[in-house]
This record gives sequence, C-alpha cells and structure tokens, in this order.
Amino acid sequence: MGEFVSIGPREITPVERIDANLKVPGSKSQTARALVCAVLADGECVIRDPLRSDDTEVMCQALRSLGYEIRAEGDTLRVQGKGGAIPAAEAKIDARDAGTAMRFLTALLTLGWGRYEIDGSERMRQRPIGDLVQALAYLGGGATTLGDEGFPPVVIEGAGLRGGTTSLKGGTSSQFLSALLLVAPYAENSVEIEVSDDLVSRKYVDLTLGVMADFGVIFERDGYRRFHIPPGRRYRPTDLTIEGDASSASYFFAAAAVTGGRVRVENLDYKTRQGDVEFVDILARMGCRVETGEGWTEVSGGDLQGVEADLRDLPDVAQTLAVTSLFARGKTTIQNIDHLKTKETDRIEALTKELRKVGAGIRTRGSALEIQPRKIRSAEIETYGDHRMAMSFALLGLRVPGIRIRDPGVVSKSFPDFFDHLEKLGQ
Repeated sequence: MGEFVSIGPREITPVERIDANLKVPGSKSQTARALVCAVLADGECVIRDPLRSDDTEVMCQALRSLGYEIRAEGDTLRVQGKGGAIPAAEAKIDARDAGTAMRFLTALLTLGWGRYEIDGSERMRQRPIGDLVQALAYLGGGATTLGDEGFPPVVIEGAGLRGGTTSLKGGTSSQFLSALLLVAPYAENSVEIEVSDDLVSRKYVDLTLGVMADFGVIFERDGYRRFHIPPGRRYRPTDLTIEGDASSASYFFAAAAVTGGRVRVENLDYKTRQGDVEFVDILARMGCRVETGEGWTEVSGGDLQGVEADLRDLPDVAQTLAVTSLFARGKTTIQNIDHLKTKETDRIEALTKELRKVGAGIRTRGSALEIQPRKIRSAEIETYGDHRMAMSFALLGLRVPGIRIRDPGVVSKSFPDFFDHLEKLGQ
C-alpha cells in the first residue's frame, strides 16, 4: 500500500436501522508490537491475521530495508528473526505518518551497529520524540534529533544498547515506554525504567507487555512506575494470531448506538488486552445493551444519555465518543485528553472545529471537552489527514443526510476497507 491519494468528498448514505455481524481488521497496535518481537526472535515467527494497512506496511518496508525477511502469504506474515541483530549497517527510513513505527524503530535501531536515519511527513516532524531519545541515551543508545529540539528526523549511531537505569516522562505518549520495553531484553545489562509522572494510555503498555509475554519474555514491574528487565531474556520463535482491532470496532459499536440497531463484532473478545474495548462500557452507561461471548462482542442501541468519561487511557475512541454524544440527551464531558494534541493532528482543535460546523455546542475546560447536543446539520467534514476524524464523523451520515467526508482515503492508515464495511451496515 502507498500513502492515500486525495480524492473528492465521500457522502454517507443514511440508514434506518442496523442489524449486522461483521469482522474488523487485525489490531494495528498488536501487529506493530508483534513485528518488533518477531525480528528480534531467534528463528521464524508466524503472525496470523495481521492488519494490512499503510501504517503496518511502513513498518514492514522499514524492517525489510534493514535486512529482515518478511514474507506475506495470504493472511499470514512469516518473519525470520535474527536473534537481536540488525543485518544492515546503514539505512534511511521514511516513517511517513506512522507514529508507532517512528518511535519503535528509533528504539530498535539502537541495537544495531551502524548509522541509521529515520524521518517522516511534515506532521511527523511536529510530533515529539525527545523524551524517548533522552531515555535511550541513559541506556547507551546513540540517538539524536536533527529537527527542532526533541523532534524528528532522528539519527542513530548504533553500537548496541548498554542498559542500566533510565527515567521517562509518561505524559506525552505511552509509545515511548513501549518502545523501550520492546528492545530492553537485548541490552547488554539489565534495564531499569522509571516513569517520572502519570502515564497516559496505560492500556497500550499492558498490550505491549502482553505481546512480549506471547514471545516468551516476562519481567518485573511496579505498577506503571518502574519496570525491571534482567539481562539474557530473549524472544522465542512464536506463532501468533492477531485479534480484531478494538479501535476499529468502536466505530461499528457506535453505529449501533446512534441508529438504535445491533452490531456484533465476531473477532473481538471482550477479554482482549486492547483497552479500547472498554468503549462498550461507556456505551452501556449511555444506555446501550452490551453482550459478550467467546470471541465476540455485541452492542445494541438504546435511549442514549450524556455521560462523563475519562479517556486518559483510551485516546483513540475520543472522536468516536464525541460524535456518538451528539445523539444523546444531555451534556457529555470527555476528560483527560490533553495528549490528543500530539496525534496525527491536534485532535482537540479538529474536533472543536468540525463539531461546531455541524451545529454542536462545544467548549474546552482544562483537559476536558464538553459537548452539548443540538440539531445536527449537514456539512462537509475536514479530516486533517487523520484517519480517525474520517471514520468517526462518517457515523453522523448514518443519521444525518448530506454528511460528506473530505479525503476519505486517509482511512488507509489503519482500515483501508472502512467505507465498504460501513455501506454494508445498511444492506
């Protein structure tokens, strides 16, 4: 896949009611973590049902440029791990808009012996990485930023990772901690990571630790404050099946909520390690009925009420909840979302502009967003290069005629077939 091609706006067709069973693509977060563990393992790893999207393709292309063999066979990736070695001694990597790839590869490349450069899109150069680079420096990782202080591009003068103790700020992105954890088993000495403030998106760290455990590495932790990785622990060759993506599923659960219909996602177990499955708990508090079973999760719409929700650990469902709240009675308050400013776009600013465009009452209060439903009007929605803006605001079109999504191709970042899935809901 390549970067999305800008095409004309896509108008969403309203539906009367939804009654559907469906599957969503594989988890983007789990796929990225599995790829890092697989290339570091000693031997062949099999990743089944991975996400195939722009972001995962960026990661695969980057790893191949470093000399790793990754073969796609239908719905399976076969990865030849190199036991912690990075085959290439030199590489220039374009992470484009893939923040996960930028952060994870920066940490991975400190294990190599050579010179590597990793850059990205104009927006990527505005997304911070300095905290990760500084934390790696304390472990002997030779990474420096070339752009504005603390921002990409990044150059890595690799000479292996020494290990030791490092401190990391947790308030910007949990991906920094996940990047450190993924490579820590391959440091020469033990690694101690201390998180100096409150960590955001903690569920993604739980997912990281879960994938590492799938590949055979378990270590000590003190909540989300301290992590200890003894030397000598290594990833083993593993056959791993990727779960359905909980963030992608959230749009269809929300579709059931706003239309009063029913949606069952057949490849997402409520017991998943993915934190975004907790979006269904928020929908339940809003008045929906939630049912779960072995491997599936189902939401049926109800009489929606406004809700207060803390999304510090669930940032990727903030836009979905914001749009859903437009069809509820009463105010909805979305709390602790400051870290949305450093995503694919400043999501707080983007949400505010587009929600006002369709007629919603909205204001920011500190790190919270307050939304008051009003009569929704048709509009052309700007997506700001953000896949989640496109997918969440498309939900409006299920109820409101005349909702058009600009640059709908941005969904290729995480869910290339999203609009095909959405259209089938009304059939």
